[in-house]
Amino acid sequence: MSRSRFLLFVILIIALIFLYVHGQVHKYDDRVISNINDLDTRNWASPRVAVVFGASVYGNGALSPILEDRVETAIELYRARKVDRILVSGDARHSNYNEPKAMYEYLVNRAVASKDVIVDTSGRSTYETCLRAKEVFGLKQAVLVSQSFHLSRALYIANQLGLDAVGMAGDLKTQEKIDYQGVREWAAEVKAYLNLNFIPPTASLEEGKIIR
Repeated sequence: MSRSRFLLFVILIIALIFLYVHGQVHKYDDRVISNINDLDTRNWASPRVAVVFGASVYGNGALSPILEDRVETAIELYRARKVDRILVSGDARHSNYNEPKAMYEYLVNRAVASKDVIVDTSGRSTYETCLRAKEVFGLKQAVLVSQSFHLSRALYIANQLGLDAVGMAGDLKTQEKIDYQGVREWAAEVKAYLNLNFIPPTASLEEGKIIR
């Protein structure tokens, strides 16, 4: 086999692997909901919980547009009585950077009862947020709140970990501004597949506030 043919063969194999992983990660896409009226949680055990994934927070504590969309979507779910609690999960490893705290303050400043907001300060990745939602906070079902580009991977991780989840797309303002995330997601999908099937990451399971 010539060098050029061997290189072509390797590229083909890599492409097939990527397509296989992509198909596996997207097998829960039928659980992505874009219209709040299509979400039916009436028969769920109480409390019904929305899990909001962290994203960037600015130095002044303001939420980035992506994170604001996620939190606003959770507020819509709460006001529509689709959920009873909102679990905010994100990175708080540094004293001057705290995603869950910023989300919590945003929620309570918009008339979400503080008792209905659960704060997870150790959700430093999608995998860790999903794992902790199940193992630390005791969730069996959840509505995952994120952008469409991220929900496929989040649903794959959550459901593979045993958390029965559906996804609510928070694409209120940022839909036209996040196309670049699609390329990033391909690499993240491979990482998620490897984490679930071959290389589970080290994840903190320290105790948190238990949902009652």
